[in-house]
Amino acid sequence: MAGERNIGVAVDFSACSKNALRWAATNLAASGDRLILIHVKSSYQYEEGVVHLWGHDGSPLIPLVEFSDPRVSKIYGLTPDRETLDILTRAANKKGVEVFAKVLWGDPGKKLTEAVQRIPLQWLVVGNRGLSTVKR
Repeated sequence: MAGERNIGVAVDFSACSKNALRWAATNLAASGDRLILIHVKSSYQYEEGVVHLWGHDGSPLIPLVEFSDPRVSKIYGLTPDRETLDILTRAANKKGVEVFAKVLWGDPGKKLTEAVQRIPLQWLVVGNRGLSTVKR
């Protein structure tokens, strides 16, 4: 049922995660859906104050307009690049998708699994880490 889904995309701003984001925005997202970037930080060093507020459940959903602001991104220790922001802006403008980011702290595998239930997500798109078949 397109139009009211929460579509999560695991993003670490690598080329593989950008490809996953591009694929989700192009092939999965529809008008009225919420595209939610899920970024898991395993380090607590930078975001001391923020982690104390939202360490267990993660940050609140951060709207695209705030996520695009370098001052807000710095609070959460994020470094979104221009390409990622362009993908998100196009999805928001052309498809009518609401775009949010959520930052979680801890073990990425565990936190991504928890995000499916806590947000809740109907879809979770994850890139392939750029490994070849042999290395996987």
